[in-house]
Amino acid sequence: MSSSQTTPISFEFFPPKTAEGATKLLAVRQELYALNPQFFSVTYGAGGSTQDGTLQQVQSILQDGFDAAPHFSCIGTTRDTVREQLAAFKAAGISRMVALRGDLPSGHGTFGEFRYASELVECIRQESGEYFHIEVGCYPEVHPQAKSPQADVQAYVTKVKAGANSAITQYFFNSDAYFRFVDEAYKLGADIPVVPGIMPIISSSQLMRFSDACCAEIPRWIRLRLQAFGDDTASIKAFGLEVVSDLCEQLRNGGAPGLHFYTMNQSTAVTAICRNLSLA
Repeated sequence: MSSSQTTPISFEFFPPKTAEGATKLLAVRQELYALNPQFFSVTYGAGGSTQDGTLQQVQSILQDGFDAAPHFSCIGTTRDTVREQLAAFKAAGISRMVALRGDLPSGHGTFGEFRYASELVECIRQESGEYFHIEVGCYPEVHPQAKSPQADVQAYVTKVKAGANSAITQYFFNSDAYFRFVDEAYKLGADIPVVPGIMPIISSSQLMRFSDACCAEIPRWIRLRLQAFGDDTASIKAFGLEVVSDLCEQLRNGGAPGLHFYTMNQSTAVTAICRNLSLA
């Protein structure tokens, strides 16, 4: 049995906004197919702004013979629109999804009929039984809007009990945060697989921007090293490859059930990490 079968991997894309982006992503997908991932997930923008693009990508990946899961968020939706969307997914041959609360679209003050992802998961189960494999999100370093770490774990447990099959975490660089979160959730009865989300370090400024936006902690020693490299992109990428490969190794050795890579629609860094882990 090859290593890639002992550590399942999966990749996230976002729908390209331009024709050039679409052409590039097609090439990236071909490169990542070679790593034999378990599935691909495809995001969509606030308020479903790129949902058509999401479905196109998912269907295209399915046609290429790989499993794919659209992100499906519930903010601003109704039970009827969820029902329609589930029917559209079934018609498109989709049997897996990532169920999320989503962000409130700017200019819309309403939540719609759903306030929490757990309500969406519950609705999907009521409408379609066990047809879909439902992934949910979780935050080992605590969701930025959670009232407390305990409340955050409890919110995750509620999603699991509503019918989630597995979870994907926000990215992090501290493996202790992941293992502690999994242990706490397990003690509260949430025993589904929790797959760590992995962010390759490709660009220092991009990483800082994303991490500030989603409250993912960049350990001080990593931040200082990245700042010290300045505009030396080759050194940033080499350092990033080493740090993220080491993180993946810690997670794998600690029993993580897989690795989910936030690709940023690029293949080079992810492929290098997988090669380091003997997954390529």
